Amino acid sequence: MNKTFKNIFFLIGLTSVVVMALTMDVSWKVLWDSVFHAGYWFLAILALWLVLYAMNAQTWLIILRESGPCPVSFLWLLKVTISGFAVNSATPIGLLGGEPYKILELKPRVGTQRATSSVLLFAMMHIFAHFWYWVTAIVLYAVLLPVNAGMAILLLAAAVFCGLGIYLFVKGYREGMVVKAIRWLGYLPGLKRWARNFAEAKAEDLQRIDEQIAELHQQSLSSFYATLALEYVGRMMQSLEIMFMLMIFGAACSWMTFVQSVLILAFTSLFANLLGFIPMQLGGREGGFAMSTAQLGLTGGTGLFISIICRVRELFFTCLGILLIQKR
Repeated sequence: MNKTFKNIFFLIGLTSVVVMALTMDVSWKVLWDSVFHAGYWFLAILALWLVLYAMNAQTWLIILRESGPCPVSFLWLLKVTISGFAVNSATPIGLLGGEPYKILELKPRVGTQRATSSVLLFAMMHIFAHFWYWVTAIVLYAVLLPVNAGMAILLLAAAVFCGLGIYLFVKGYREGMVVKAIRWLGYLPGLKRWARNFAEAKAEDLQRIDEQIAELHQQSLSSFYATLALEYVGRMMQSLEIMFMLMIFGAACSWMTFVQSVLILAFTSLFANLLGFIPMQLGGREGGFAMSTAQLGLTGGTGLFISIICRVRELFFTCLGILLIQKR
């Protein structure tokens, strides 16, 4: 990537991290006390997330290898993966930050079309797996926990939302979605002329990117399901972070504790993604943890502790990712 662009991403990320650190709703003493209370479990959480990022990098590596020669190493992809998620966390509407960064990093090595299609495929698979994760949580709640009329309506609405999302992604995998996405942008006020001109000027490139997106599903189902499995298992493993913290508060290391962790994370991530325009979903994630833990009969203090530890962990990897931007 051009050094100027590297410096721009680095400065944007650094500025966002400083602003977020200075505007947190809790004091540094509370943050430190929470990390101290977590003890060695906090180190386990950091190790867990290194594994999750490695799984993300492996997903991206499989996608790249399916589209042609892969001149990049797993460790390089891991570095860019961590930095990409850091830029996503530090910028409003993360897909306008992390994904362009990854494309610009990969472009000199595989070309614009392959870089764009592989990054879009990874982002699609990451979100697609999240929809299946939410479906899993809906089924677990409906089967294992009491459901009143209000909760039944919420679960039904969430199921419809997930079903619609899965349907759109399946169509996208079969036919590609870049050309349609540009066409949809044309319906937004002020973007009609830009979308039309861009679609006409880049018609061949956009069509080729869509073809490369569809090829993963049409020509290599084994790679498609391998990447889906990696991302889905990663989402389930992410629930261990919540489980570790529940165990700090005396919860048993049991299947039911893990189920509770899945439900807490699923509800919180859904709520936080609805507020994706806020850097690191400040406030939205904390509210999601508070509501989800309360719904499961846990104390407000537990929800606050979980949200603080997750915030510190994310701040740690955001700082690491921003620093890795400058590493070749």
